[in-house]
Amino acid sequence: MPLVVYDKRFLIWWGISLYLFQLGSRRQLDFDLDARGTEVLNNLNRLAQTQQETRPVHDTLDHFLGHTGAAPYADLRSRMMRRLFRMRCLEGARLQGRYVLALDATGHLAFRRPHCPHCLVYRHENYTSYLHQVLEAKLLGPAGLTLSMGSEFIENSDSDATLSGESRKQDCELKALSRLLPQIRRDFPQLLLCLAGDSLYACGRMLQLAKEYHCNYVLTFKPGHMPAVWKDFQGLLELCPENTLERTTPEGVSRVYRWVHGLSYQDDQGRSWRFNALECKETVAGQTTTFAWITDLDVDVRKVEDVATKGGRQRWHIENQGFNRQKNSGLNLEHAFSTDPELLKAYYYLLQIAHIILQIFEVGSLLRAVAAEYGRTPRQLFGSLKNLARRLVEAFRYIHLSDKAFDPAHASGIQVRFDTS
Repeated sequence: MPLVVYDKRFLIWWGISLYLFQLGSRRQLDFDLDARGTEVLNNLNRLAQTQQETRPVHDTLDHFLGHTGAAPYADLRSRMMRRLFRMRCLEGARLQGRYVLALDATGHLAFRRPHCPHCLVYRHENYTSYLHQVLEAKLLGPAGLTLSMGSEFIENSDSDATLSGESRKQDCELKALSRLLPQIRRDFPQLLLCLAGDSLYACGRMLQLAKEYHCNYVLTFKPGHMPAVWKDFQGLLELCPENTLERTTPEGVSRVYRWVHGLSYQDDQGRSWRFNALECKETVAGQTTTFAWITDLDVDVRKVEDVATKGGRQRWHIENQGFNRQKNSGLNLEHAFSTDPELLKAYYYLLQIAHIILQIFEVGSLLRAVAAEYGRTPRQLFGSLKNLARRLVEAFRYIHLSDKAFDPAHASGIQVRFDTS
């Protein structure tokens, strides 16, 4: 058979298409994007600005990623995010002038036997799991966007590979954080950032890293995590009754915000810290829930609601719109697209790139304008995100898309706006 040489741009778009069209597995590239009797090859060529005469198979993608490694795709994601910042389309989500970056770890893959020397080992009562996990930093943008800005794989290092049992120290979320923040600062050195995390991050390591890498923070505050500081917080709240703001939504949800300034905390390294703390008591249908956070941001009657909403409660978007969507759709985050540890990372970055594109498409003004022509919202027009993904791949297969859709000069005049209502 004659040798076919594929352009790198073409193969990168081929890999992104695996997730962009939510095909679920690498093998589906051969079937859902078959070039026979379709417009797939023509549309892919125009998208990649190439002139390939055949389309590759899924093994070609795996072979290509084996040569490139994962790093180029992490860099591509960073370049995409820098472009969004330059376009200023994410400004509506800023908190006191800072972009909010949610931190959380998620399970990536799980095996019942050792997969590679980097597996995390978790022993249960009746079996042992070998896991791959990732610490994610996702930008909380307007309209519920959760855009991946940084990833650090939580894995045991090569230096520990010869050890076993209790002698081998497992990697963990906080250790990964010490690697993730320097990486984010290298990629985005001037960006004003506010880190949002759960109560695991309310500790000296996090506060020191935030200081070293010039980040602010809003972190979940729970009584069991810092019991002495929590006790001080509750006592000071009683001494500051004027630090109260009450709000009632049109739906009848009542929220009472209270806050104090200058709480003191000494971490396990003997370092002293001072920060503000706030709580929100939310009452819905007679049931009251309390949320609390610590922060080094300004907190007063004008700013407390924004800190609690954009910096505190919005953090849940990383789990819902972020991880849950990536796991429970054709993006299929927990599927092993390869068995090679380095290739797994490359596929992971391609997934994050595709998810950024999909989110901007799904909540952006362009799709809203199309739906408005039919007097509907995008959700009313397509029924679900799953239906939207199916329509996307059908259009790519059977429609000769307009040349204007691939023209960079035409695209430069398009503005994407997000509905923040």
